[in-house]
Amino acid sequence: MSRRFDALINDLADTEVSTRATNQFSRTVGDLQGNAIRRRNLRLYLDEIGQPTILLIGEAVSYRGGRLTGIAFVSETLMLSGVDARTRRILGADRGYRKATPGPRLSTEASATMVWSTIAEIEPLPLLWNALPFHPFNEGEPDSNRVPSANELLLGQRFIERLLRLFPIQRVVAIGNQAALSLTKLGIEHVKVRHPSQGGKQLFVEGMARVSQSRRA
Repeated sequence: MSRRFDALINDLADTEVSTRATNQFSRTVGDLQGNAIRRRNLRLYLDEIGQPTILLIGEAVSYRGGRLTGIAFVSETLMLSGVDARTRRILGADRGYRKATPGPRLSTEASATMVWSTIAEIEPLPLLWNALPFHPFNEGEPDSNRVPSANELLLGQRFIERLLRLFPIQRVVAIGNQAALSLTKLGIEHVKVRHPSQGGKQLFVEGMARVSQSRRA
């Protein structure tokens, strides 16, 4: 695999988070063996994404998605079972992706499934990321999701800036309010679409259709 993303992944691994968050890439805290697999999964994803021109920024890593796989908006089921053969960008064990958690059970996440089913026809495939690339949870409930704080959004901003230097991004899309807030504070021009969770799927699909159409215009 390429060494192009070493600095980014090392920075992620070395970032300290609060006691109400998980750094799923850490080399010193948590599930070290699993974290190493998640770092490798992320590197493989970034290597394979090619030359994306659209960057989709979500809110934060979820406990059923990126916290387990290392990849934003990707559950274990999506990572190992594939997304859509027509995209020719299938995630799967045969491509080198590995499950970082014990046992045969695979995680699923509704938002991840909805996002991938929506972006599968966009060419080139958009790059997926989060305003906070770590997992924030409620106190004492590691298997929960919470809204990232202002300081946590600030923590994630340098990673967004780095991605904009690493890839030929022409358009940035915020998925939801927290992502839009972070991009606004960075002074990054962007379009906001509805997050697909909590009944927002259709509005998300419609928003992404407008993004795709305006890009072709």
